[in-house]
Amino acid sequence: MRILVTGAAGFIGYHTAKALIECGHEVIGIDNLNTYYDVRLKEDRLAQLRGAPGFSFHKLDLADRAGVEKLFAGTRPRRVIHLAAQAGVRYGMDHPHTYVDSNIVGTLHVLEGCRHHDVEHLVFASSSSVYGANTAMPFSVHQNVDHPLSIYAASKKANELMAHTYAHLYRLPVTGLRFFTVYGPWGRPDMALFKFTKSILAGEPIDVFNNGHHARDFTYIDDVVEGVLRTADRIPGPNPAWSGAEPDPATSSAPYRIYNIGNHSPVQLMDFIGRLEQALGREAKKNFLPMQPGDVPATFADVDDLIADVGFAPATPLQEGIGRFVKWYRGYYGV
Repeated sequence: MRILVTGAAGFIGYHTAKALIECGHEVIGIDNLNTYYDVRLKEDRLAQLRGAPGFSFHKLDLADRAGVEKLFAGTRPRRVIHLAAQAGVRYGMDHPHTYVDSNIVGTLHVLEGCRHHDVEHLVFASSSSVYGANTAMPFSVHQNVDHPLSIYAASKKANELMAHTYAHLYRLPVTGLRFFTVYGPWGRPDMALFKFTKSILAGEPIDVFNNGHHARDFTYIDDVVEGVLRTADRIPGPNPAWSGAEPDPATSSAPYRIYNIGNHSPVQLMDFIGRLEQALGREAKKNFLPMQPGDVPATFADVDDLIADVGFAPATPLQEGIGRFVKWYRGYYGV
């Protein structure tokens, strides 16, 4: 089928588009190729997709309302996988407007495109960041998430609310996916694994925030893509048991669903660094720093709903995933 993938030059978007092409789908990729990180990496991801049967690419900013309307009218996708976003927690401290333009205004335009052009299912990227100040572990989609700690998290929570509104008003089936610390080949340079690898190989110190007391539910990219594809094939309907007296945040009387996609096995940051040192064959010089504004001390995904509904849970061992990333990094940068 014809599937629109936003953020196709991004980390998750590239891998998702590649998997859809390999499944025989026609993929329309869009991305604005912004300069948040090295554009060459984005171009090189796209180069892996260009020329593939059924793939086309449009350079487009989702904040361009007329451009998005024209794209939907001209391509008429059957499904939409919306992965484009301004990423990063700390970047939002000084650039809040970017998150509103990209994540909120851009998502509104995607929702409008789906509404007016008979899209049968919209799958969109949320984030584990929406759990914010929650401390009950593991994080469950049935928990309230009204206390975000960063503008990025707030924008992702806003996306969930907007999507639910469209599901209610226009009966647009929507599924939101809360990703947990995604890593792997072709990853983002602003993420810990990439930054640590670059610094360790260069003999430079790495910044270890919260004095190393973080724990993260690191999730390998192939597992994330599998979760995206499986949930995309499961078009949600209303939950007949949903009650406004005791509202379940993960479901609705509208065709709306939220899932966690995480490895459901948090790893201490110092253990993570140790496994990376082992894969690289080098010891890191560590610069211990306090907790940064917007960060949370730990993430841990409850994936029971994902297992129950699509029969899948991420399971790639961390050491295996790190090894694959290091192999890609060495090859890509010739280190």
